[in-house]
Amino acid sequence: MANAITRVITWLNGERVGEDQFGNVYYQTRKTPATGRRRRWVIYSSGGDEASRVPPEFHAWLHYTSNDLPAKDHAKKYPWLRDHAPNLTGTAAAYRPPGHTLQGGKRDHATGDYEAWTPE
Repeated sequence: MANAITRVITWLNGERVGEDQFGNVYYQTRKTPATGRRRRWVIYSSGGDEASRVPPEFHAWLHYTSNDLPAKDHAKKYPWLRDHAPNLTGTAAAYRPPGHTLQGGKRDHATGDYEAWTPE
């Protein structure tokens, strides 16, 4: 949730340009400054400010990789595209490979194709 100062700056200077499927709202400054680039920012819908909750197409726009805003319908452009997933590192849903201490700590035995290095 945006703090009060961010909301005031957004109200005074911001021009709403879009919203993603997660409810995050994207803004840019109304006037082009002397630098020639409008500032761009996002106000997250809920759940705290987590940059991994920004879909790739809006990430590209936020970082000036693309000047085109994503389509309003948020439809997948290609059949091989997956739905956006946030970074789960540090959560209970994070990936833990077999043998991880939080997964029991038991690893499969080596298959025999490994040969330890020994200095000569």
